[in-house]
Formats: sequence, structure tokens, C-alpha cells
Amino acid sequence: MTKYKRGYVIPGTVTGVENYGIFVGFDENYSGLIHISEISNDFVKNINDVARVGETIYVKIIDVDEDNCHIKLSIRGIDYKPYKKGRQKINETELGFLPLKEHLDYWIAEKLQEIEKN
Repeated sequence: MTKYKRGYVIPGTVTGVENYGIFVGFDENYSGLIHISEISNDFVKNINDVARVGETIYVKIIDVDEDNCHIKLSIRGIDYKPYKKGRQKINETELGFLPLKEHLDYWIAEKLQEIEKN
């Protein structure tokens, strides 16, 4: 079983840039592609403005092909550039929004009780 899982955000090194996407390497076995459709919700005029070969970027795993050691990737909607010195890094967890989801019903009920009292 691979250490790369769908939904994870991980760092990788840009190994190639083509008109259709960005190639990213992770280790001696796994590499992936960020298809141009997974770069931005907006039109991407020049992929070279997004990433350069040798640069480290963060990517979100969409799917993992363990047989071919290939990963489908996205940077759409995430802060894909590494944090610069002086910026505080936010540690991401694999739980994502799950803690919020687990507490949402309680918070709604609590607020409704507060509204009923007033």
C-alpha cells in the first residue's frame, strides 16, 4: 500500500512543464501530472507563469495509480507555493473539515436554543 493517498496535500518537485500540464516528482518511484484543467478555475494563459522546473510546490492528490506509480494532481484551490521565510505555516491534517462536520449539529442546536430564549 502506498504512502500517497487521495486528498492529501504534499510537496513535490517540478520535473517538467508542458502546454498541457506540469509534471511533479516525489520519490524514486512516484511521479504525477497536474493537468492544465487542475491548475486554476480561471483561464491559464501561460503554464510557465505557474511553476518552473526544479521548484518545490504543494499539490493535492486526486487519484493514485499504484500499478504504474503515477499520481493525478491538482493545485486548484490550494496555496501551492512553499511558504516564504517569515510566513507562518499552517499544518494541514488528513482530517480536513471532519472536525467541523462532527461539531456542526451541536453548534446549530446550541444556537437555536439561544435564539429561542431571546
